[in-house]
Amino acid sequence: MSLLSSLQQLAEYDTALIANTIGYLDPTPAHEFYMGGSIASVTPTLGPTVGVAFTCEVDTSSPQGPSEMEPYFQMLKEMEKVKLPIVLVAKTVGSRPDHECVLGDGMAKMLHAAGCIGVVTDGGVRDVEGMLGVPFAAYCRGRTIHHTAIRFKSVNQPIEIGGITVRHHDVIHANFAGVIKVPSGCVDRLPERATAMRAFEHDVHCVWRQSGISIDDKRACVPVFLKKHGFPSK
Repeated sequence: MSLLSSLQQLAEYDTALIANTIGYLDPTPAHEFYMGGSIASVTPTLGPTVGVAFTCEVDTSSPQGPSEMEPYFQMLKEMEKVKLPIVLVAKTVGSRPDHECVLGDGMAKMLHAAGCIGVVTDGGVRDVEGMLGVPFAAYCRGRTIHHTAIRFKSVNQPIEIGGITVRHHDVIHANFAGVIKVPSGCVDRLPERATAMRAFEHDVHCVWRQSGISIDDKRACVPVFLKKHGFPSK
């Protein structure tokens, strides 16, 4: 299966389901692939957002210094060469974290034209209503009304964001519930196994919601349904 096909199929599943499925397929500890709740969707009607990461550091809050946009334009040129959906993952490094505003609908339109479908950032964004019309998804700390001179720093280098490390071309999966990166070792298997996880959860939930079944029986049904759907018991 091609990576493009995998990404397109993964967009049919919510992010929490994908995170649950990864736990049965890949040895990567959970704390290494899900971001903290401070990074949340401000465009929840557009999810899920699934693509390969282009990473950067950006300062949009420090009061001194000229803009540094050349790395941004070079990154756009690189995006145009990649025939995959792209997610910009931007770590803010300015001196006033509460004032970071990474992009608005203008930059979103330029990014979208280059193949980028959304941004994940530990800063803010603005012009959300305009982004919805592009469409361009945003996962961030919230809205910020303005920015200082924009200075793009390192591009396509590993960054620490949301409590995890994201590298160039990591697969990002996000929706209204949060953001994860998908460990590379399980991307190909995830679509088929996510379907099985959805069926497993349906079976288990049908039992768990019933008041006439004992806690012990509810607990005992889990390994039975895991086996039924091809997952190992934990």
